[in-house]
Amino acid sequence: WQNGQAIVMERRRKLEGPLQDFVEEVRQRDDVIRVPRTGVFFSAYAENTPLALRANLDHNHTVHETVVVVSIQPLNVPHVRADQRLEYDDLGYEDDGISHVTARYGFQDDIDIPRLLRGSLEQLEGDVDLEQVSYFISRATIVITGDPSMARWRKRLFAAIARNASDPVAYFQLPDERTVVLGAHIEL
Repeated sequence: WQNGQAIVMERRRKLEGPLQDFVEEVRQRDDVIRVPRTGVFFSAYAENTPLALRANLDHNHTVHETVVVVSIQPLNVPHVRADQRLEYDDLGYEDDGISHVTARYGFQDDIDIPRLLRGSLEQLEGDVDLEQVSYFISRATIVITGDPSMARWRKRLFAAIARNASDPVAYFQLPDERTVVLGAHIEL
């Protein structure tokens, strides 16, 4: 599992690219359409662009007027105090409507992203209407290839286990009717 996870995460990081580069790209391109509302995107690594955010730009040439990138940092403690939960990252500009939040949780804490947003409105860029937020989940589909990085049977086992992973919509307590799942293929 650990070997497969390391390979997939490294390949995913390459697809995503650095978040700071993404912010610069949005500012420099003249074909980007800023659509109304707030889009909340999740990133496994604080420094990376979420796959779903990257896909919106690459395929649709769109970025929401207000973007909140949320990175979850699990800690090996039962609970994280509320005053230590959030860290806001400066992405270099105050007028681009793109914010990044790192949320720290202990292994017994409930992860409730809508509640997290309600508590951080003052620190976020742009106009966040919590009743009009769209949540975007990035889902990677494992594609088994002839790459010799792992034995073929291990790749198949890893892909099967990855498909059975828990539902992030329920895990993050996101409203189903306002959550979009965008996928990408990751070769293993």
